[in-house]
Amino acid sequence: MVLPSWRNENLGSMVRGALWLESEVGEGNTFTKAQLRAAFPDLSQIDRRLRGLRDYGWKINTSRDDPTLQQQEQRYVAKGAEVWIPGQAKALKHKSSITAAQRARVLRADNFLCRSCGIGSGEEYGDGVEQSQLNVARRKVVLPDGETDYQLVTECRRCGVGGGPDREVDLEALLELVEALSPMERRIFAGWMAADQRSLSPLDRVWGIYRSLPEQSRQAVAEALDDMDN
Repeated sequence: MVLPSWRNENLGSMVRGALWLESEVGEGNTFTKAQLRAAFPDLSQIDRRLRGLRDYGWKINTSRDDPTLQQQEQRYVAKGAEVWIPGQAKALKHKSSITAAQRARVLRADNFLCRSCGIGSGEEYGDGVEQSQLNVARRKVVLPDGETDYQLVTECRRCGVGGGPDREVDLEALLELVEALSPMERRIFAGWMAADQRSLSPLDRVWGIYRSLPEQSRQAVAEALDDMDN
């Protein structure tokens, strides 16, 4: 079967990426991000589109999956659904509807708080325009093994609209940040996790207000701080 051309700009970027892997790379062979971007210089999100193929059964390894690969290398391991054929790209599992039981469980697990802005159900936003409405959404999470998962999370209507469908969490990056904390910082972080909240210290509150000041007022605070120390 003759494949469509991966250069056909009328095709979607994910489909073109799949055809490029089949036509130019071949199963079992490696490629680099530089080669991928050189092939699609006008598609700024081609990396993400290629990762999306994993949802359709394509196997693309990174150095996290295969220690023989360099950090900049990836290996095209196996083809999945032939997404260039109409009907082959079946509806993804994470696009399915959320049941009432799932919704209730997630809301309870998240303490009925929006996991993006922290607002509770029925609370007013700072602008006083409306009260919050909590929903359950699917958050895209990149797992430490490089695979993608879609996990349920509580989100208010405003954050859901503002975040858009491509909001993504890199779990490995977060775990690396946690590992870099000092033992004391980890204990503090563990306490915040156990309480599911963080109370701002007076220093935090002062810094937050300071950061919002115009340049002249920031300078006035700096001068006042100098006077206090002298």
